[in-house]
Amino acid sequence: MKIVIFAGGVGTRLWPLSRKNTPKQFEKIFGDKSTLQETVDRLMPAFSPSDIYVATGKRYENIVRKQLDMLPSENLIFEPEMRDVGPAIGLVASILEKQFPKEPVAILWSDHLVKHVDTFKSVLKEAEKMVLEKGASFVFIAQKPRFANQNMGWIEVGDLVDKGVASGLEMQTYRFHKLRYRPTLEEAKQFYQNSNFVWNLGYFVTTPQKLTSLYRSFVPVMYETLMRIRDAWNTPEYETILSENYPKLEKISFDDAILVKLNPDNMYVISCDLGWSDVGAWEALKEALAASVDENVTKGTVTLEDSRDTLAFNYVDQLVVGIDLDEMLVVNTEDVLLVCPKTSVPKIKKLVESLAGTPHEHLT
Repeated sequence: MKIVIFAGGVGTRLWPLSRKNTPKQFEKIFGDKSTLQETVDRLMPAFSPSDIYVATGKRYENIVRKQLDMLPSENLIFEPEMRDVGPAIGLVASILEKQFPKEPVAILWSDHLVKHVDTFKSVLKEAEKMVLEKGASFVFIAQKPRFANQNMGWIEVGDLVDKGVASGLEMQTYRFHKLRYRPTLEEAKQFYQNSNFVWNLGYFVTTPQKLTSLYRSFVPVMYETLMRIRDAWNTPEYETILSENYPKLEKISFDDAILVKLNPDNMYVISCDLGWSDVGAWEALKEALAASVDENVTKGTVTLEDSRDTLAFNYVDQLVVGIDLDEMLVVNTEDVLLVCPKTSVPKIKKLVESLAGTPHEHLT
């Protein structure tokens, strides 16, 4: 099976750590390695470096090559311009379809935390088996929900197909029924109380041939352009044809381009406790790293007194002290200090956007 890790995006909700030139996936959020490096590490040795691909923007080429020097050069796919996830997945699917049309491919993302690594690899292998042996067209990998999360998508599952164990943890396989996008808090509470709903991680396993056939059916104009790029892959003209054609592709999400139009027949969902968290925002990172709601999470030289449910990350050689903090975020970098309540995280993106055209634009 081939694994494709997508490492695009800026990650504005993790500003000021994550910025245009150094997005979150290339930063050391958890420990001594970037989240991209952590994502690759958790796949090995179950998957060989030769089977792992990374797709990201051309502007990050030097960073990716430096951080992932164990991957073959030809496994690094660079988009000349960011055109959203629809074209990004289409580009990789087209290139792989030229080489491995019927081999299963797993689509993963570079900025997530997965605590139960062995279970995760077991689930990937099970999804691969379903595609190869049972002819499944799509297998979504889902997380059993831990709370009523309104900041992500959910999957409504159908009938239970199978039960099993993945490295000691229960694993259920269901028929796929429906995608449910970011709900209201009240809807999220209802989903959480209903065993027919699981978190949609954006992970799935299919084949390049299946993916490209879906582009041909649902976005035929994009498909024709992708085929021109695919035909040039591994030729001297590839970079020229890619740079001329890719920026012309419609900016559209993969969900809108493909997923919402799928026939649910022959689609499945594997649900398991992967210890998964989306660390795309500070409050999500706090939830992922804390053992309890009240526990504080710190990094660097930090002292918190009489404080609860607070994240304080210090990336400079300076003491950060917090007293009587309650549900707060404190992020200290060399040139920006962010202090706000956890509930104000949605405002960070607007704040960063407002810096455009100001003397502080370079900080974005």
